[in-house]
Amino acid sequence: MTTSTSAYLAHFRVWRGDEDGGGLEDFKVEVNEGEVVLDIVHRLQATQAPDLAVRWNCKAGKCGSCSAEINGRPRLMCMTRMSVFGRDETITITPLRAFPVVRDLVTDVSFNYAKAREVPSFVPPQGLGPGDYRMQQEDVGRSQEFRKCIECFLCQDTCHVVRDHEENKGAFAGPRFLMRVAELDMHPLDAAAEAGIDRKRTAQDDHGLGYCNITKCCTEVCPEGIKITDNALIPLKERAVDRKYDPLVWLGNKILRRKP
Repeated sequence: MTTSTSAYLAHFRVWRGDEDGGGLEDFKVEVNEGEVVLDIVHRLQATQAPDLAVRWNCKAGKCGSCSAEINGRPRLMCMTRMSVFGRDETITITPLRAFPVVRDLVTDVSFNYAKAREVPSFVPPQGLGPGDYRMQQEDVGRSQEFRKCIECFLCQDTCHVVRDHEENKGAFAGPRFLMRVAELDMHPLDAAAEAGIDRKRTAQDDHGLGYCNITKCCTEVCPEGIKITDNALIPLKERAVDRKYDPLVWLGNKILRRKP
């Protein structure tokens, strides 16, 4: 195979290790025109580090598998072009910092699946069968953006509430799953209230909405360009506060709590 005349050697520092510890190792790897970081990782596996553990699947930015931190920023390796780095720049690849390391660049993201199970699913309206649902496009558009999520968990990784405070993880669902709550709460056909589920209350009490201080770091790293903070978290906060401090709701709660 003929090497392109535009090829060059790049300096990579890749974290190697497991749950017991590890460190950064230096490599010089060939880079060709048009390649992405995942291409270089595959070449590194093929030529110098055959035991390097890395998770990937589609290589098209749609499966969310190849999440890592590149020069400290959470990114998808398959969507990070080598052309964004200078040829003399050292490129550091490390595993997602918010989650336990399995080996090398692979982390245990089971925290996220546990949080997903805690969010009550869509509740269909009683008396409506499949195919009978009718919604206005305006209503669909409100939450359709959130359906683009590929669950790469970059937003979860960069959220400092999850990333820097291990003690918060039990009480905080993270931006990905608060966005899921917001999506369901915006759904015009979700009959959760009729089933006794108050999504605004559960967002606050069960999923830790109050921990979020809307720094927008989750939005900044989303590879799908979802405006997580502006379109999901802030509106959800507004609705939760309106619900909690509505004077009629407050009065009703006082009356219901009153003992005979």
